[in-house]
Amino acid sequence: MHVEFIGGRIFIEDLKPFLRTIADISKTNNCTIQALNADKVAGEKHLQFAVVKACRAFVQERNAAKDIGIEIMRYASGKRQIEEAFSMGVRQGQNNIVFIVRGEACSVSSCMDILKQMLVSADVIKYLPSKRDEIIIQFGITADEITVVGEQMIQELVIERVALVDVLK
Repeated sequence: MHVEFIGGRIFIEDLKPFLRTIADISKTNNCTIQALNADKVAGEKHLQFAVVKACRAFVQERNAAKDIGIEIMRYASGKRQIEEAFSMGVRQGQNNIVFIVRGEACSVSSCMDILKQMLVSADVIKYLPSKRDEIIIQFGITADEITVVGEQMIQELVIERVALVDVLK
């Protein structure tokens, strides 16, 4: 399976029709598309690790979600419960968004072309200090942890939270 990420800005007028559109693109192109709030993403390594963990959970039949996209969101969010994982999702209004697209290479390429047309190009995937507050809230990173390891390690603390999803089952 091939995986790619695309990020940017988008205005979502109504969430349900938007999610239906994404589901239609996914179904038509035979791939998985998962949309995430990019303001809570700590870089590409965070996304890659979440995808690997979710795919491994499916292979080992340890998945909590029936849908691989939801399982990816669950790991990316650092949350054990599916309902809590939706905190990592997009919302109505202006969004910095990242799409995770998984499938055969030609299907992923088709999806990426369609999704790119929906976005205003912006580098929203990489970790920036402006994401700090949302990320520490999302992942429950404490001031004590940051004091001990330093601000520069926030991305690694997020990866740790993704890894801990398995332990917290």
